[in-house]
Amino acid sequence: MSDFPGFPAETQQFLRDLRENNSRDWFAANKARYEEAVKAPALAWVAAMGARLQSLDPDLVVDLRANGSGSLMRAARDTRFSKDKSPYKTNIAMMWWHGSGKKTQHPAFGMQLAPDDAGLMTGMFHFSKPMLEAYRQAVVDPGLGPALPEAADAVASAGYKISGRHYKRIPRGFDKDHPRGEWLKYNSLHAYAYEDAINWDSVSSPVFIDFCFEHFQRMTPILRWLVGVQDRFGGV
Repeated sequence: MSDFPGFPAETQQFLRDLRENNSRDWFAANKARYEEAVKAPALAWVAAMGARLQSLDPDLVVDLRANGSGSLMRAARDTRFSKDKSPYKTNIAMMWWHGSGKKTQHPAFGMQLAPDDAGLMTGMFHFSKPMLEAYRQAVVDPGLGPALPEAADAVASAGYKISGRHYKRIPRGFDKDHPRGEWLKYNSLHAYAYEDAINWDSVSSPVFIDFCFEHFQRMTPILRWLVGVQDRFGGV
């Protein structure tokens, strides 16, 4: 028997309803639905998938707090710097990360469920300034550096997209002809499964946890390389 039975159909219906009624009054009136159909199964998923992922990385953090500091992201949006003032996210997002402290500062497995699709990612969406410096040192490091294209090739050949390239030029202070110069143009590094590869038919099934774990397993080389960066060069 699966250690997670699948998300109930009401989870998707709630997200669709929220997309059409994204207001504080509507959410307050439907708070009980949110707690039962979204929050409770999402936390059960965090625990079940986290236990699976710890077989890939025993030091992975699985945090069941629901206040935004744990694996499950908050439902409320930060609208301070956004033109979109919709108060709530219409997706469910969660992360399992390697390292103590804030989850966004460490290599992680991540997932989101949207009203009509879902997505999985492994890596880091953004490098802090210390992590960017550590990453660049790792890229040119004769020991750790060659393992990056090897890890990326392994993940890409399994069918995943590698993202994070941001800069047009190799940063100052680095050899413009370095064999891994293209990797110096990245300010983040993550792999992800295309959203249309994951549909709600599988999300609501007991096989969903096996399905996602297999994806994460194939993307693990990216996480392990980034963990190696922080172990050797810091970056937090």
